[in-house]
Amino acid sequence: MSTRWTSPDPDITAIMCLCLRLPQLFSMCVAISLVAGRATERGAVGNWSMSIWCFCFAMTLMVFIVEFYGFHSHFPFFWFNFPVTYACYATLLCLSASIIYSITYVQFLPDGPYRDRVIAASAFSCVASVLYAIDVACTWVAYGFKEIPCYVHTLPGLLKVLETFVAYVIFAFIINTSLYLHQPALEWCVAVYSICFIPAALAILLNLGEWEYRLPRPYPIFQLLLTLLSVLLYVSALVLWLLYQFYKEFGGQPQRSSDGDCRDELTYDMCTWDQRLAVAVLTAINLLVYVADLGYWARQVSVGTEDQPRDS
Repeated sequence: MSTRWTSPDPDITAIMCLCLRLPQLFSMCVAISLVAGRATERGAVGNWSMSIWCFCFAMTLMVFIVEFYGFHSHFPFFWFNFPVTYACYATLLCLSASIIYSITYVQFLPDGPYRDRVIAASAFSCVASVLYAIDVACTWVAYGFKEIPCYVHTLPGLLKVLETFVAYVIFAFIINTSLYLHQPALEWCVAVYSICFIPAALAILLNLGEWEYRLPRPYPIFQLLLTLLSVLLYVSALVLWLLYQFYKEFGGQPQRSSDGDCRDELTYDMCTWDQRLAVAVLTAINLLVYVADLGYWARQVSVGTEDQPRDS
């Protein structure tokens, strides 16, 4: 049954806006304002974190306006699936920005007012990630998603969120084209990340718009085959990335000390070797997520096959 015409209590929506949306906006605004004036010193990682904070602020402001003024009834789909999906992504994005920004930049700064400002910005980003996580948990209770289906509150939905999020972080690292343009095998790895990201993102969009019933049937078999393809592609990407980035026989650098960028006492960007390692770790993590997704759909197909009536 469609859920698009079902709306939660307006009083609950107002409470969510005042108790969660406003603190989220405040945390993002403070984080942005603390480091906005030092663009030349932030480096790529700092600019990436800043873009995340700006994105989360803009999206949260939009959600606040739509919910506070009751514009959600004008959307042709069930609006309240959108903010909880966004809150899942915002939780992961703000948390990753805080961690990566601290590891690659904050710890190298000398003591002083600017270091204190950067630490405070990272702290407010962490606070925002906690608020977004509370948002996800409260939405489940307040909006009654036990009766109203919400894709990101299902196992395949959460796995799709993780798959697209990890791929997004990988894309942030491979903006540095020097990591892969010198080797066709590494270019294949980048192609794999893009190929696998697209169907995962489409699955989320189709479910948010309640268009999943237009997908090929039987849907579990379609998802099983698609996920199996993604697993095989990620296995090839992980093997090739490790071989061509960290083995001398294939032109890689097995030791961090061999990268001159990593010897700098203060660098505003992650050195090239660290970026290679980060992509390798993230590729392995996403492979595990896809394997879990494959196991889920294999079980769905198995249960569906067993439930089908057999010819006598």
